[in-house]
Amino acid sequence: MEALVVHVPMESHKLIVGNKSNNATRDSKRPVPLTGGCRIKGFVCVKKVLGYLVSSAHLESHSFDPSQMNISHVISHLSFDKKISLRLLAEVKRITPYLGGSIDRLNGRQYIKRHGEQTNVTIEHYLQIVKTELISRRSRCYYNLFKEYVYTTYSSLGESTYILVAKFHF
Repeated sequence: MEALVVHVPMESHKLIVGNKSNNATRDSKRPVPLTGGCRIKGFVCVKKVLGYLVSSAHLESHSFDPSQMNISHVISHLSFDKKISLRLLAEVKRITPYLGGSIDRLNGRQYIKRHGEQTNVTIEHYLQIVKTELISRRSRCYYNLFKEYVYTTYSSLGESTYILVAKFHF
């Protein structure tokens, strides 16, 4: 999958500000990458309510054939709240072995649609997020050792006649 991803230089992420005549023309005529695929990276700030995050490939000015689209994806990192340090994660796994399996369950998971398999496939991930706190007691003092939002997940494939998406329900 990494071979399909083209590195996008940081210059392409800059916003065009001020005189747009020269910059807009130059930036809009970039060549199309030779290989397909894209890398999505970022974060989303949401309130503690139900919601979903959708990733789809579409443009208003283009028409796509859903049977030819492939929304295969690899999840490198998906977490809620702040990322904990490796040292703290090792301590948590040592103290509570059941908690370690619930942290970052989708990290490194691959959802690949092979050629010749189902067409018009949408992949949906259903997440149940639970705030977990681990409180340690040393002598007579209590202190909060760990606070993390862990999740359980269920993923499914489904056929769709519309725009194909990778969808995360939380």
